Amino acid sequence: MERSLSMELVRVTEAAALASARWMGRGKKEEADNAATEAMRKVFDTIPMHGTVVIGEGEMDEAPMLYIGEELGTKQGPKVDVAVDPLEGTNILASGSWGAFAVIAVADQGNLLHAPDMYMEKIAVGPDAAGKIDINAPVIDNLRAVAKAKNKDIEDVVAIILNRPRHEKIISEIREAGARIKLISDGDVAAALNTAFDFTGVDIMFGTGGAPEGVLAAVGLKCLGGELQGKLKPQNEEELRRCHEMGITDINKVLMMEDLVRGDDCIFAATGVTDGELLKGVQFKGSIATTQSLVMRAKSGTVRFIDGRHMLKKKPNLVMK
Repeated sequence: MERSLSMELVRVTEAAALASARWMGRGKKEEADNAATEAMRKVFDTIPMHGTVVIGEGEMDEAPMLYIGEELGTKQGPKVDVAVDPLEGTNILASGSWGAFAVIAVADQGNLLHAPDMYMEKIAVGPDAAGKIDINAPVIDNLRAVAKAKNKDIEDVVAIILNRPRHEKIISEIREAGARIKLISDGDVAAALNTAFDFTGVDIMFGTGGAPEGVLAAVGLKCLGGELQGKLKPQNEEELRRCHEMGITDINKVLMMEDLVRGDDCIFAATGVTDGELLKGVQFKGSIATTQSLVMRAKSGTVRFIDGRHMLKKKPNLVMK
């Protein structure tokens, strides 16, 4: 992939963040998601690439844009798989809570897992503990492995997990082990990424969330040298059939990093919509808006935090060629 593509993708996530941030706290998550999707799609048209959506807003008959199979970009430049979540944390934004962002992951064509919209059990860590975890191991063993890798006592380890009834057993086991817990309402892409940055205070992520979000998080962690392991959790015969179509006949198969994102090159970009541990949210003041974005490339290992200042009157449609 072209090195310059990294910065181009930031323009896409910035547009989605700016468009959706106006809906913060207004209780209208669908309107916010639609605004992010429309803005993201407009800017994609200006990006020099030939992209195909492999993880998006749904199937073609379910989503008017950014649907699975849709072609993006100017059709000139590298051929790439594109995974998008125009607004990661629609409920977060609707309530004005912590940690919503717009996110894109890109890899060379054929290198991203086309994860179906179903549950995935996940475990994720940053680079210090990569190669030390096992999704099939007991919770206590993974906590011990992370504590050892990070030179901490278990009591100092912080696990992050979605606050859901399905996680009661894991939460109980973490507490019994003596580790600390950060419960979140939504947003497990951000949760997985937080394990790779010491300043977030998060060491390991456990739990079951969306499979598409698992692929997005895996791209980000690949850029950072971290690790995510997953297992698909079909809930009905239709979801089981989709697993078989993907070639996964053993639903207990552990999806490792190379299963989720193949090859040695991928790019991850995200822009904060509301404030979070990792990124600041959009701030408006008259006709000026500020954003904070993160963009990373696996091949070079480069990680950039980008502060943007946007003159909204000069780009009313959020697109500047």
